[in-house]
Amino acid sequence: MSSPGYNSQNGAGGGGGQPYANGPSQNSMALQQPPGPGGYTMTHQAPYNPMQAKGPMAPASGLYNSGPYQPFPPASNYQPMPPATSYQAGPPASSYHAGPPVGSYQAAPGQPLLTRPLMGGLPPHTPPQSASPSPGQRMPTPQATPPPPAQATPPPPAQATPPLPAVSANSYYPNPQQQPLAPAWSYGPAPTAMGAPPPMSAPAPVLMGNHVHPAASSAAPPLPPPSSAGYISAPAAPVPHSATHPPGPGLPSSTLHGYTQPGTIPPPMNPMVPHTYQPGRPAYGPPPTGPPPTMKPTPSPTGPPMGNATPPPPKADGHVAGNGPQPPNSFNHAGPPQPGPPGRHLGHYPSLPPGYQNTSTPPNASPMPPTAQPFTQPHQPYQQSPGGPGLPQLSPSLAALSLQSGTPESLRVVNLLQERNLLPQGPVPAPTPCLPQDLQKINCNPEVCRCTLTSIPQTQSLLNKAKLPLGLLLHPFKDLSQLPVVTSSTIVRCRSCRTYINPFVTFLDQRRWKCNLCFRVNDVPEEFMYNPVSRQYGEPHKRPEVLNPTIEFIAPSEYMLRPPQPAVYLFVLDVSHNAVETGYLDVVCQSLLDNLSALPGDSRTKVGFITFDSTIHFYNLQEGLSQPQMLIVSDIEEIFLPTPDSLLVNLNECKELVQDLLKSLPQIFEKTMETQSALGPALQAAFKLVSPTGGRMSIFQTQLPNLGVGALKSREDPNQRASAKNIEHLSPATDFYKKLALDCSGQQVAVDLFLLSAQYCDLASLGCISRYSAGSVYYYPSYHHEHTPAQVERFQKDLKRYLTRKIGFEAVMRIRCTKGLSIHTFHGNFFVRSTDLLSLPNVNPDAGFAVQMSIEENLVDMQVVSFQAALLYTSSKGERRIRVHTMCLPVVNSLSDIFAGADVQAITGLLSSMAVDRSVSASLSDARDAMTNAAIDSLTSYRTSVLTIQQPGLLAPACLRLFPLYLLAMLKQIAFRTGTSTRLDDRVYAMCQLKYQPLVYVMAMIHPNLYRIDDMTDEGALNINEKTIPQPRELQLSVEKLSREGAFVMDCGSVMYLWLGRNCNTNFLTQVLGVPDYTAVPQNLYLLPELDTAESQRTRAFIGWLRDQRPFYPTLHIIKDDSQIKASFMQNMIEDRTESALSYYEFLLHLQAQVSK
Repeated sequence: MSSPGYNSQNGAGGGGGQPYANGPSQNSMALQQPPGPGGYTMTHQAPYNPMQAKGPMAPASGLYNSGPYQPFPPASNYQPMPPATSYQAGPPASSYHAGPPVGSYQAAPGQPLLTRPLMGGLPPHTPPQSASPSPGQRMPTPQATPPPPAQATPPPPAQATPPLPAVSANSYYPNPQQQPLAPAWSYGPAPTAMGAPPPMSAPAPVLMGNHVHPAASSAAPPLPPPSSAGYISAPAAPVPHSATHPPGPGLPSSTLHGYTQPGTIPPPMNPMVPHTYQPGRPAYGPPPTGPPPTMKPTPSPTGPPMGNATPPPPKADGHVAGNGPQPPNSFNHAGPPQPGPPGRHLGHYPSLPPGYQNTSTPPNASPMPPTAQPFTQPHQPYQQSPGGPGLPQLSPSLAALSLQSGTPESLRVVNLLQERNLLPQGPVPAPTPCLPQDLQKINCNPEVCRCTLTSIPQTQSLLNKAKLPLGLLLHPFKDLSQLPVVTSSTIVRCRSCRTYINPFVTFLDQRRWKCNLCFRVNDVPEEFMYNPVSRQYGEPHKRPEVLNPTIEFIAPSEYMLRPPQPAVYLFVLDVSHNAVETGYLDVVCQSLLDNLSALPGDSRTKVGFITFDSTIHFYNLQEGLSQPQMLIVSDIEEIFLPTPDSLLVNLNECKELVQDLLKSLPQIFEKTMETQSALGPALQAAFKLVSPTGGRMSIFQTQLPNLGVGALKSREDPNQRASAKNIEHLSPATDFYKKLALDCSGQQVAVDLFLLSAQYCDLASLGCISRYSAGSVYYYPSYHHEHTPAQVERFQKDLKRYLTRKIGFEAVMRIRCTKGLSIHTFHGNFFVRSTDLLSLPNVNPDAGFAVQMSIEENLVDMQVVSFQAALLYTSSKGERRIRVHTMCLPVVNSLSDIFAGADVQAITGLLSSMAVDRSVSASLSDARDAMTNAAIDSLTSYRTSVLTIQQPGLLAPACLRLFPLYLLAMLKQIAFRTGTSTRLDDRVYAMCQLKYQPLVYVMAMIHPNLYRIDDMTDEGALNINEKTIPQPRELQLSVEKLSREGAFVMDCGSVMYLWLGRNCNTNFLTQVLGVPDYTAVPQNLYLLPELDTAESQRTRAFIGWLRDQRPFYPTLHIIKDDSQIKASFMQNMIEDRTESALSYYEFLLHLQAQVSK
């Protein structure tokens, strides 16, 4: 199994010649691999074949097709040669090269979906086999949230799993017998009634990591090997458990990483008093009748510990739901407590995790009253929703009498048709994983790394049953106020999977540590024994690398294949007649003059300039010239560099010549009448100039390229902008720009595109130059220096940020995860060099990435899993650096725990990226159907598999209460809306932003924030830098929330609106806008005057605070009832009905009709 695991979606691979598609990447090898000894022995779904032809859309009842989402074949499969120069992340003996990955992600096709058996019966279970040296260490079960309210009324009897239903043309599955391994939105069949969970008494499977090289256990090279290797299906010999060295993945030690010397016996743990699980009272349904059931004794424990962090709801007979023979350490443990240490010591683990240790009531004893057990929230800087893990249960009779307070807030049942005010007071907080407090305090900042599910399902079948996507959303190069930087000649990494040492590894003693991803035991280097912070020897567990989830290393020389490149900036400017008319050239030249000294770099920084219309103009800036020299190349068919050595010059040595050129450029082309645009040849010339060193190309374009290679023709029909049918031309018209981008990526060149145009420019084609070279796209529609002053202001602010922000050159990013998990699709702007390695010629603090993941091996022997993103880059100062982020999450085996840990914003962000891919590779209508089905499927799973009593209405857990609202907002977003006039470039740009921006900015685009500001007070205000920032309440996006007497601000991310009611308070108009009445407010007002009044200061402070929360500058449009852009403001009222879209309430009724089928 040495073939590559799957084909990546962004560009071509390396020497293996693997095709890289322009869409979700899937495991092509698994489609050809017959089941046999070479494959996995685990039971999971076969992968979906993305190349299979799509049948006609099957009509579904309601307004949307209800078939699940499925990925589609790529729009193009260009396969260029490997890059001429690649950068390695290790010693010269091996490199981050563009070849095929060593490992593969394969699975035997045709395996059935794991189903729940009848109550009481235990299904057969075949553990996966591998050649792992030892089974994983067992970990204490992390605390997690409890399931939904258990009722005294007995639930309907479990039934056998029904046969798979007929699959519609819009389904995930090519046929009913073959179901996907969840490479994308892969969902299983409709869930059946809750039965017994998969048995926990089967032998613990031995798992092989998806990043483990088989040969690496004996001898590992000193540099990062390829990330994954083939799996070996030979079973490993069982390793007996011992007190001093228990096998399996253990929870990492506490913050201090305390040691337990071999031979010592930890003190016994005091048993806790019995507790009862306290579910909530049902909103509907008859009260329980009849005598309370009697308590039954729990069978004696056998088998490994449960992976479920939350006890299932009690059944009417007194048994826990799904209980067959009880495994040891279960929550109904009736025997004497096992001796164990009071805390997490290495080599010794308590029989139960803290907070769950208890003894069940003896068979003949009367039940004790429930004891309240408060949930202690981890001490951490991130706000967490109230609630917490539930308590072990006693009897359903007591459970029926308990109050709703026993249910965690995330699982509180919400009837969406009855509860209207769902928006929180402030920003929606990221959910906090249910981990031990010492681990949670050192977990990764959710602003840097978030997972769609903060409780990872134990199996792929359980994930399929939840109907929720699993993935990560990353902001790896985010500007951080505190970033520990370590300079060391030895960077400690796992010898097998090359994971960087992190807070979640386990120290077996002072000289050995166990990797938290592949579980290999590694030696602690001698240099690592010294702690540079405390200046003490023998404390490796207190070093910064082990105490910080985000850390940056100064890389030693073995992480370089060549000397670090200098900062190189090349500006390519459109100077055609259309460009000069917009007036953008004056703004660009003036911004460069103002910020020339602030460009990131050192004494080696280089700059160059190229202008173009129908010809290409170079500028000789060689030191010693009295003024810049223009060199014109009119032969655009065969581009050459007239003087290669003097076109890209040292900024410090030639600064005066550069300044002279910037001052004269606007005048040189002031009277040009040249209307043609040879963008393609200009890009080829720029590539020739920058490719020897690498760097950044900044392209400014104002019209459709119409000359030379890469010339484009208009594909937009203005009469079809408001079409409710499929939107065409979302994919590129030519592969020229993608090919050139991949060539740039191979030479460490990124291309940023600034598009300033009032006409169609085919951004779907031009955007490829940035997407595949890890660049950025900036779009300013209808830009004109006189007619759109707000756009001019935004362009100026954006340019300043762009020119002065931090930048990393010749970067690569590798994402690793615990064995058993695998990565199968990436989203963002990059080139995929191997299965888990992204090539990023440039990386900037405003770039976000998303990753879809699947569960390839059952995680039954693990209590936590970890994810690590490592970004290797060259700073603008010429230092090779590695920024590492590590996150730890618990593993659970119940649907209620999965739903309790769902991150609704992360799920929405990941679905938006998936929907963009689906729109391009299939059709916009398919993407819209898939988004609707995402809500239907997840709410159906929750209703049928988690709720114990069926109730009328559209029910959702509190953690997903905003999910339908966010999905409706996406359906009405510029990228996906239909029936509303939308320019094609506007739509494509919105799709680019959804794929490229970090989650916090994506959510502002999807669901804007609405505030009333004419009655703001200082109550609840923030105090930042001695400024008082008022905090008005966020309002629902509905016209009914507007008032003719008020003033309202809508924050849409890249644009803000200040809407004034016709009868707006005169005092507000006078004190804030400086006008006597409503009629005196001028049209196209975009600036708030700085008035010396309390109202003016309060309003400007609040809007300034909103602007400061994002890197780029949002324009402010002050609008009245008769303003031209009032329609743009009203289109963001997503809860209201329009001619082409449902209102929020109608959308909920549609979801209810589909869920209730």
